[in-house]
Amino acid sequence: MANLGKVIKKSFEKKTLTSTTVGIIISTLTTVAPMFLVIGGILILYSLLNYNTVVYSDRVLFSSSILYIFIFSLLTTSPFNSILSRYMTDRIFEERYDAILPCFYGGLFLNMMACCAVGIPFYLYAHFVGGIELLYIFLCFITYIGLSLTFYTMLFLSITKDYSKISLFFALGVGTMIACALFLVRILHVNTSYGMLTAIAIGFLVMSSCECAYVKGYFHSNDGSYFEFMGYFKKYWQLSVTNLLYTLGMYAHNFVFWTVEDHLIVKNTYVCYPPYDMATCIAMFTNISASVILITQIELHFHERYKAYSEAVIGGRLRDITKAKNRMFSLLSYQLMDVVRNQFIISVILYLLCVVFLPQFGFAGQTMEIYPCLAAGYFVIFLLYSCIIFLFYFNDKTGSCLATLVFCAVTTIVSIFAREFSAIWYGIGTFAGAFAGWCIAYFRLRWVERNLDEHIFCQGKLIPEKHENMPSGIVFSASLTTQPDNNEKGSENA
Repeated sequence: MANLGKVIKKSFEKKTLTSTTVGIIISTLTTVAPMFLVIGGILILYSLLNYNTVVYSDRVLFSSSILYIFIFSLLTTSPFNSILSRYMTDRIFEERYDAILPCFYGGLFLNMMACCAVGIPFYLYAHFVGGIELLYIFLCFITYIGLSLTFYTMLFLSITKDYSKISLFFALGVGTMIACALFLVRILHVNTSYGMLTAIAIGFLVMSSCECAYVKGYFHSNDGSYFEFMGYFKKYWQLSVTNLLYTLGMYAHNFVFWTVEDHLIVKNTYVCYPPYDMATCIAMFTNISASVILITQIELHFHERYKAYSEAVIGGRLRDITKAKNRMFSLLSYQLMDVVRNQFIISVILYLLCVVFLPQFGFAGQTMEIYPCLAAGYFVIFLLYSCIIFLFYFNDKTGSCLATLVFCAVTTIVSIFAREFSAIWYGIGTFAGAFAGWCIAYFRLRWVERNLDEHIFCQGKLIPEKHENMPSGIVFSASLTTQPDNNEKGSENA
């Protein structure tokens, strides 16, 4: 398998300005580059096709459609990713590589069923109640399915650690998307909104097709265990809930602000609040580099310490185990603080750039009033994500689930009250929810540190468990008393 950590480590270990820059570029290209490629491709289409000249109602309908496609694609795929990732990790550890491909097919079936269960009723409502044209609805549905399939197959590519292939496939899809849009609009003179939506759908289908072909080529054997992973939904249900709640918490505040008085309803179907949604997008991009920093830190250093501790547990002395544990948690604390320190510096710089330059490109007014509080909120959200990743390392499913539950609940509740505040405080719900979830996750990590020995050495069972009828409670029965033999009778007569 291609190992991202080795490539990045080789760049950073040279400790020169050029090698460090190369390491940062590689880290960025192999982690958040796919998201930037897609959004950058759509912005390029806006510019090349002069989308500002399109009728305002069509522009609002198109932007609302893309917004819903992205949000609900993430929500419908999130419950499956963590479970399938755990199942595949276990099968790779057992060297049962022929179980990966059937897991891919079985998970794909369930994922597409979930997407259709959400998408079909919504788009039928959009057509029959909202009056949106059937062709436009069909293109939206294909785009939604294509993006969901792209998110799903990315999981299997990330298992192989071949992040560069993900970026390559996204680049190919975005290139196809731009070429198709220019061909449809400039040459065939298709309506701009229809042409762009068709091109985006084709681009996502190209990305997902390339990813599927790579997965089939990488895991080419098949043992036929298509739904063996279903047992993991019962055994590790907290992983599925954690992933769903974290994704839902990132957008719950948007759903709340879609209910304010001056919200926008498009075609009696799409509900949105453009100033808040745009501020959310900018705030997310301000702090997205935290993911790059975290993944780089884990790949470079923490994974090695975790591996050393695992090896000490398997065959080391108590002294070795204690030393490895202390070194591992010492590095964990340092990396959490390092992510906070580096991301704070980056976020402050990006925040200043956004405040100074974005108003020149039309991003002003209420959007920039809402932005500061949301930027602080997403700063803490990505720190919460760091703690959840470390909790997953120690198999603390309860802690991670509790942290995301608090995050989602507090974000929703505080955002409901924040609707009555001034615009500058609209994002306080996001900050409060993320901070509450981060506190739970952080103190849970400290709890794991204090109780790691019990967690590692006291999980086994001396007596194997069985599922069968309970044995009888009768220990001794008077009817089964043995009669005295002849010798005993003779001695009694004497």
